[in-house]
Amino acid sequence: MMRKQLAALLDPADEAMTTLANAATFLSGALEGINWIGFYLLRGDTLVLGPFQGKPACTKIPVGRGVCGAAVRQNRTLRVPNVRAFPGHIACDAASKSELVVVLRDGNGLPLGVLDADSPVEARFTETDAALLEAAAEIISRVIAG
Repeated sequence: MMRKQLAALLDPADEAMTTLANAATFLSGALEGINWIGFYLLRGDTLVLGPFQGKPACTKIPVGRGVCGAAVRQNRTLRVPNVRAFPGHIACDAASKSELVVVLRDGNGLPLGVLDADSPVEARFTETDAALLEAAAEIISRVIAG
């Protein structure tokens, strides 16, 4: 159901930032127990903050650093039950205890950026949540990649 709603909300004729802003707002309302959700876009070897819902966030993350940077380097979803145990974790919000990062990809499978969700609840994100956000990221990626 959420996939259909998200796909209907996103218009391929819109600018990428418009798409990401609407997606962040939609996903924020669809997920319970989160304190931040949004996007970082890949610019060279740096992830740059895009639209989000939550407290102010880190504006730049080097590829390979923190959960977001590691997800891009490995080009895979990372589900971290305890961010304090993750080597090199970047604490943008001290309240965050768990994190789920899904890679946005272009048509060739190369990273465009990430969809990042944080929670103040340890081990908040399940495999079902990961599958849900991966499906959302596929929809979003298709719209912004053209």
